[in-house]
Amino acid sequence: MMNDSAQNRDLNPKLDFKTKLAYGAGDLGPAITANISIFFLLVFFTNVAGLPPGIAGSVLLIGKIWDAVNDPFVGTLTDKTKSRRWGRRLPWMLYGAIPFGIFFFLQWIVPQFSSDRSTNISALFWYYVVIGLISQVFYTVVNLPYTAMTPELTQDYDERTSLNSFRFTFSIGGSILSLILAQIVFSQIADRQQQYFVLAVICTVISVISLYWCIFGVRDRILAFEAKRIQLAEPPSLPFFEQLKIVFTNRPFLFVIGIYLFSWLGVQITASIIPYFVTNCMGLKEADVPTVMIAVQGTALVMLFVWSHLSKKIGKKLVYFLGMSLWIIAAAGLFFLQPGQLVLMYVMAMMAGVGVSTAYLVPWSMIPDVIELDQLQTGQRREGIFYGFMVLLQKFGLAFGLFLVGNALQSAGFKEAVVGQTTLPIQPESALTAIRFAVGPIPTVCLICGLVLTYFYPITREMHAEILLKLKERQESQEN
Repeated sequence: MMNDSAQNRDLNPKLDFKTKLAYGAGDLGPAITANISIFFLLVFFTNVAGLPPGIAGSVLLIGKIWDAVNDPFVGTLTDKTKSRRWGRRLPWMLYGAIPFGIFFFLQWIVPQFSSDRSTNISALFWYYVVIGLISQVFYTVVNLPYTAMTPELTQDYDERTSLNSFRFTFSIGGSILSLILAQIVFSQIADRQQQYFVLAVICTVISVISLYWCIFGVRDRILAFEAKRIQLAEPPSLPFFEQLKIVFTNRPFLFVIGIYLFSWLGVQITASIIPYFVTNCMGLKEADVPTVMIAVQGTALVMLFVWSHLSKKIGKKLVYFLGMSLWIIAAAGLFFLQPGQLVLMYVMAMMAGVGVSTAYLVPWSMIPDVIELDQLQTGQRREGIFYGFMVLLQKFGLAFGLFLVGNALQSAGFKEAVVGQTTLPIQPESALTAIRFAVGPIPTVCLICGLVLTYFYPITREMHAEILLKLKERQESQEN
């Protein structure tokens, strides 16, 4: 057992660099796999597996809706998990990491079920649905407990922003790494099926290793928090649906999930349409797609540090407004961009990256403040259920975005590839117009909605300090 002085030292508001680094590494694996899926899975289904875009979008919608539905249940279970060796969150990551990697990999192969194209498409649909459902379960098992650890590592308002900057450094860094790997693999291997097979193997190995780095790197800090948490008296645990009622009566939480939903809907729609935009509207090669994405993600990575520093001086709201405003300008520019305007394309991509970084950083920095308000009101810490609904909404946004893009492309007459075909089909003008709308006006509407909600978000730095003071007074009264 850890003595009181060790507990107090380990729970100091300032986290050491090693712990922050290990925590950040926990988002590397999910970021790599999610990024590859966001940017390439729809393209893989249409241009490699030969699924019509509407069917491909439906596969992704089914998987993500299931994934979103199971998030709150996993979140609640992690809140109730008891392990003296690993705490509440880490056992889920420990035992889920390897299955998470295996089922991610299985999404990137193209089994041949029949020589008849129609029959084979139907069989592929069910194969990808089943593998997708299982894959999403294990993504939740490792990623949701990870996201719920933030308030257990530090209760300091600004330190949480710093911690999240490490997390999203690895997250965006992982996204960039996955794109660099994609660019290398695509340039070295000609066969499309082999390209994605090799890329999936590499990403799987990196993802599993990074999760174990996080588990063992934050374990001491998490156990110190657990030792202190279990000493405090907590009211009896509430039934799940009663918890949902409390969660949705937490007014600041409603603002945060709205901000997050609209931000990520904009991110997902833009990310899923960029490969089509680059190859079909700008006339570039498939190997050029990762370069454009790196421009977005590389800028976002650099800006994370800038925004993290500025948020301490001007606040989270203003940081969000500045970033999103630049992204809206970039989205408008992309809509009017023409083939040959490559310099402008990269400028717009970098401007979008400035906004993407605030979509990563700001909502996730707000949610721990909301959790502590809930703790003040109810006497319980329920990180799992709050983070469960955050991830749920991210996945609803992704599912709806991909479904919308897939069906819009099919309605506009998009032509999917035939398995084994060496060249991609030429798209009609109606499909090109649909791609332009998906890269410009549609994300812009989402971002504006997020800005409106951010303006009315009620928790300020001063209000959070008052919440922590009241929690401290309550804790001291319980200990005396």
